[in-house]
Amino acid sequence: MAGLSPSEIRIVEQLNSRQQAMTATLIDWAQVNSGSRNLAGLATMRDLIEARLALLAESVETIAPSPVTTLSDKGETIPLPHGANLLARKRPQANRRMILTGHMDTVFPADHPFQRCRMLDANTLNGPGTADMKGGLLIMIEALAALEAADAIPGLGWDVVVNADEEVSSLGSAALLRETARACQIGMTFEPSVTPHGTLASARRGSGNFIATIAGRSAHAGRNPQDGRNAVVAAADLALRLDALKREIAGLSVNVARVAGGGANNVVPDEAALSWNMRPLDREAQGRAEQAIAAILDDIRAVHDVEIRTSGHFARPPKAFDAPHEALFHLIREAGADLGLAIDWQPSGGVCDGNNIAAENVVVVDTMGVRGGAIHTAEEYVLLDSLGERAALAAITIARIAQGRLDAVLAPKGAMNV
Repeated sequence: MAGLSPSEIRIVEQLNSRQQAMTATLIDWAQVNSGSRNLAGLATMRDLIEARLALLAESVETIAPSPVTTLSDKGETIPLPHGANLLARKRPQANRRMILTGHMDTVFPADHPFQRCRMLDANTLNGPGTADMKGGLLIMIEALAALEAADAIPGLGWDVVVNADEEVSSLGSAALLRETARACQIGMTFEPSVTPHGTLASARRGSGNFIATIAGRSAHAGRNPQDGRNAVVAAADLALRLDALKREIAGLSVNVARVAGGGANNVVPDEAALSWNMRPLDREAQGRAEQAIAAILDDIRAVHDVEIRTSGHFARPPKAFDAPHEALFHLIREAGADLGLAIDWQPSGGVCDGNNIAAENVVVVDTMGVRGGAIHTAEEYVLLDSLGERAALAAITIARIAQGRLDAVLAPKGAMNV
């Protein structure tokens, strides 16, 4: 720790002394089922996090989710339930501001068998959400607590958003994320590192999830098939045309994920549904994909004489790795070197709330969470020594941001002074 100042050393020592307490808290949190649709479990998790944030922030609010709807396979508009979110604020009058985010939801529903934690070895904890991302939430709070206790960031305002729907595209919290990010210059999201070695994600693709429901016309397959309008055939045509876009649009990946419809062999099917995901490399690819989807849907309607209803959009814009982002990542690398850590980064095809935050002209790193792996599976694990390690990395980086070390590369959002 030769490169650290005396005050930074004290912060790191404080965080290292919290290792055992952090482990115990993480186990307690991970064993609360907070799957994205488990509203009761999310409320329990929200209360636990709020209790911790209330010790640090000047205000902590529960923010109701925005209303969200989707389509059933029959084309009916149905509501999508989401849990409420948390917004904690410190020094709201400060001009130099950071947004820090994490999600309380996991991919494991209330009836999933993966509900408990167990030690795999002395440093490896297996448990639901331990890496993605209750471990990240914990080190975010611990880093802020250490900084505030040391009075290390008196001129830095921070806003913490903890949302309840990140694993289902943050549709109910997107407005809160955008509104909060607009007042900030720098962001940190505490998703787990890309690799167990601690690699950060740099550029990210965007992502859009879509549903199309197709209404045709039923008819007898033998007596009068010409009177029918086959919704399944229209869906198949739509699927093939969408899939072809990955070869026609540079930087676009397409995954047709689900097709439903049809019934008895002697009936022309009049209903079908299709869902797909698209991931554009950049804004140009996203724009071309949006135009292509609209043109394909219009042609399918005309060719097959069917009605089509759609739901969905590109909820995660592509996240570029530009010069200001590179400056932030180098600041993190320098902090890591002073802590004895080797920090590297690489592009990622995955998406997260960092995409949404970057879209508001915020310079953001979104993999400041724990080291671990096997996320979204029952083998998910966290490396426990990364709790103190990554909390220290976040704390030292935030302290140096508060000193103004990135001010020269940031786009103005008000004066960057204390």
